[in-house]
Amino acid sequence: MRSERNARIHLAMAILVILMSIWLRLTAIEWVLIVAAIALVFAGEMLNTVVELTIDLITVERNPLAKRAKDVAAGAILVAAAAAAIMGLLILGPRLWLKLISFMHRA
Repeated sequence: MRSERNARIHLAMAILVILMSIWLRLTAIEWVLIVAAIALVFAGEMLNTVVELTIDLITVERNPLAKRAKDVAAGAILVAAAAAAIMGLLILGPRLWLKLISFMHRA
């Protein structure tokens, strides 16, 4: 199933973001926002899977409405993942940039 592959990608990204967040020593509020973004994506993935499985259970025939429902659910995940990525960039980006600049000046 397509969503399971995407869920693995989201899990890998979440682990990477958590490790970077530990390394960058985020504040409590930044952690809350990062965890909320990760939770939003995983909750969306679960709902997308529910939609796909329910539609597959109801009908095995090709149905344009079933396709639209699956497409809308997948689109919701895309929106959630994009929002989480933007949140991550806004929170982690400046700190990563400072680390990079600091590293460049030492080298």
